[in-house]
Amino acid sequence: MRKQILAPFALALLLTLGSAVHADDDKPADAKAQSDKDSKKDVQPIPPERSVVTKHSVRIGGRTINYKATAGTLLIKDDKDKPTVSFFYVAYTVDDGKPGKRPVTFMYNGGPGSSSMWLHMGSFGPVRVANKGDQPIPPPPYQTVANDDSLLDKTDLVFIDAPGTGYSQLVGGAEGKNFYGIDQDADAFAKFITRYVSTNHRWNSPKFLFGESYGTTRSAVLVKVLQEQGMEFNGVVLMSSILDFNVWANTGDDHAFIVNLPTEAAIAWYHDKVPNKPADIASFLAGVRQFANTDYTLALTKGDAITPAETDRVANQLSQYIGLSPTYIKDANLRIDPSRFRKELLRDKRRTVGRLDGRFEGIDPDAAGETPEGDAASDAATGAYLAAFNQYASDQLKFSEERPYLPNNYGVINVGWDWKRSAGHGFTQAPYVGSDLAAAMRRNPHLKVFSANGYYDLATPFYATQFDLGHLGLDPSISKNIEFGFYPSGHMIYFDVDALKQVRADLSRFYDETVPKS
Repeated sequence: MRKQILAPFALALLLTLGSAVHADDDKPADAKAQSDKDSKKDVQPIPPERSVVTKHSVRIGGRTINYKATAGTLLIKDDKDKPTVSFFYVAYTVDDGKPGKRPVTFMYNGGPGSSSMWLHMGSFGPVRVANKGDQPIPPPPYQTVANDDSLLDKTDLVFIDAPGTGYSQLVGGAEGKNFYGIDQDADAFAKFITRYVSTNHRWNSPKFLFGESYGTTRSAVLVKVLQEQGMEFNGVVLMSSILDFNVWANTGDDHAFIVNLPTEAAIAWYHDKVPNKPADIASFLAGVRQFANTDYTLALTKGDAITPAETDRVANQLSQYIGLSPTYIKDANLRIDPSRFRKELLRDKRRTVGRLDGRFEGIDPDAAGETPEGDAASDAATGAYLAAFNQYASDQLKFSEERPYLPNNYGVINVGWDWKRSAGHGFTQAPYVGSDLAAAMRRNPHLKVFSANGYYDLATPFYATQFDLGHLGLDPSISKNIEFGFYPSGHMIYFDVDALKQVRADLSRFYDETVPKS
């Protein structure tokens, strides 16, 4: 997480600006002109809004769905009515004769600093990149196929690129610090969605938010912001969630080890490292969850006071679940960091396992190292998705830019992200947004949430999500609105075709239950 190193620089900058303000009256005219010119160096051009509309069809569930694709940009403005961001989006809409009643879903990825390319080209849009789940995608030419698992039969889909990613860009005098942060980001997305809804006459449509990874963090804050502004939502879909960043923080809190354990066990099961491997992963993980929530939790809470006999017992049981030796587990004080697990599980084969998807195997130059040097899961598909999107955008959507499409912009956005909250939360190291989602659900007791989780996802472990959504402090009449789906896949659940079909079936039912019958 970000360290607090900006205060001295901020103070120096404040003093410099203060001196300049008081000296303005004494500057000659030409010096003032030069100063004005210098101050405008960072002002970006404000491009006109534009959109390109094309018509297509796709077969879903044996039925032909005719739809319109709109690839375009919309400007949002600050409180002084000055444009700040040109948002790029692709909307897929179906004319069913009831435009005011047809659901619309706003979709985005996370990062922070990722475009919507992953969801757009892999999940529930009308086309997707062909791939085989747990295998790296072969080199080009890549195959883009019609997606018969699209959700277009249930809802219109609007894929949105976050500011500074994809084709979305800051314009005018906008600065990254005003958009690259938890609350700043949610405010920008709220402005875009409000503009889209107003421009396209969708105020009376059932509305959904669909975020993946950090996109779930965004959704938790965004649904609260929009509902407080008067725009109600029917549902929120959380795919591969991160609501409490303590699960990533090195704070000395044992919670992260507990909630990571079932995912580590799932990965060990997949790689045949579990002794007497059960045939059914779901029943196997039910036992691991029970152990994590009872014996393992109790053992860790004892800290240094745990007895050698109990250490041996817990280490032996952990070994049966996660495939590491009892000796290694005891040497790690019963606390298996995910990065060390990824390096250790297949060390005998000189392989590592992926973070985003533990089914993928990687090869490090140093097999004796402590942690992996990359993520095999991320490496397996990035090039294919980027190439497929660029080809698809120009050939089928008929949209192109002179600028390159940025699949991510982590070096600028993620590194400089403001993790503090503006509403008095005060978190700088491990933000928590579960309270935002809980507030939105209490305010709107009809709001439903569907949580989709991959068993092999070590970036946003499924048991952490279960824990977070089970500890929102909701009344039972509201907590019943939360549903879960668990799938044999990783962070990008849709990488696996069988998992994609399963989550599609669950979401189809979710939309049917959530949208009022007309």
